[in-house]
Amino acid sequence: MPEARVIPMPGVGDEPPRSRRAGSRVPAKATEPAVPTVPPTPTPTLPPTRTLPPLPADSGEAAPGGAGWEERVAQGLAFLRRRLTGDFEVDEFGYDEDFTDQVYLPALRPLYKSWFRIETFGMHNIPDSGGALVVANHSGTVPMDGLMTSLAVHDDHPAHRRLRLLGADLVFKLPLVGSVARKTGNTLACNADAERLLHSGELVGVYPEGFKGVGKPFADRYKLQRFGRGGFVSAAIRTGVPIIPCSIVGAEEIYPMIGNLKSLARILGIPYLPITPTFPLLGPLGLIPLPSKWLIEFGEPIPTAHLGTSAAEDPMLVFNLTDQVRETIQQSLYSLLMQRGSVFS
Repeated sequence: MPEARVIPMPGVGDEPPRSRRAGSRVPAKATEPAVPTVPPTPTPTLPPTRTLPPLPADSGEAAPGGAGWEERVAQGLAFLRRRLTGDFEVDEFGYDEDFTDQVYLPALRPLYKSWFRIETFGMHNIPDSGGALVVANHSGTVPMDGLMTSLAVHDDHPAHRRLRLLGADLVFKLPLVGSVARKTGNTLACNADAERLLHSGELVGVYPEGFKGVGKPFADRYKLQRFGRGGFVSAAIRTGVPIIPCSIVGAEEIYPMIGNLKSLARILGIPYLPITPTFPLLGPLGLIPLPSKWLIEFGEPIPTAHLGTSAAEDPMLVFNLTDQVRETIQQSLYSLLMQRGSVFS
């Protein structure tokens, strides 16, 4: 008979138990060394979700991943909600800051940046706060220089100031144009409104040439017309704010005025009806401005606070200060024309 095998029992004899073969179903003995416990792998902590900041109103670039367009859509929907619910403010002059920032200024930026390619100089001469009177030359057949100057001050000035323009009566009588002018902060060109704005610390813009400047023939480009009776100087003296001369080169060439249909203009009740190389010959296409190169310079402020309010009643002083502002702008125009070189470069 085959010899019987003796199976050692646990705990019997002096020999330590042998290890089992692989695949054995018998559990490991209590005397076997304990298997070291492996600590559980910690669950990785995900970084917090980063919310992209909203694009500023004057930015033309989209945020990474296309979020810029989503942000703009969200801003547009929020704007519509505010209009429907009336959740926006309008000041005593009719200025609607929400409409200006969300609709008006974005509509002008393509012209400012890509079409006219405007460069600004002397922006540091505009104070960061407090009242000041910006006095500029006027030209262009259609007064787009005021629109571009307002956008320049808002976008290029470190404090993003608002330029409140003074406009002629005709501007506010025109349908739609008058309403938009009010909503975007403009008001009637009269001393009473100008002084109220300046007293409240606003930056006010005025174009003393008026229609004589904006409607002058192309042959007289960059030759300043008469600056009126100096009403803007009187307003600055009474409020004690500085006068900032502003020179604009480029607006003269957007609609070169080579003729004027005066008889038809009188019938329509407008100061002039221009003839340009493209209008009325090309019909509606003639309304597209030519892409001239623009330069806008803000000169050194001329102080008035030291004169005292009574100086506003001195006609000779007012005349001399008016002439000083006009001459400063004229000399600056000549300098900018030499700096610009080509009209469309």
